[in-house]
Amino acid sequence: MKALIALLAVVAVSPAFANAELAAKKNCMACHAVDKKVLGPAYKDVAAKYANDKTALVKLTEKIQKGGVGVWGQVPMPANPVTPDEAKQLATWVLSLK
Repeated sequence: MKALIALLAVVAVSPAFANAELAAKKNCMACHAVDKKVLGPAYKDVAAKYANDKTALVKLTEKIQKGGVGVWGQVPMPANPVTPDEAKQLATWVLSLK
């Protein structure tokens, strides 16, 4: 029983770690952090801003891929070398950080 509980705990936590690892691997953490502003906004601030936006996942997925400027100030976010699936994984993870 203890092994099953441990396995379930790992499965429940793994997606968050996997996406944090993906963010680090794709160099997102050079400009962002989970809970504080670096060059770009904190991921928790992004999640809060888009909490009630039903189109947030699509918007953020596209912004991760194509980059943008103006939503968080005039410092541009460059396009990122991610696949559409990776961009969606990252956007889903960011939006989960409430």
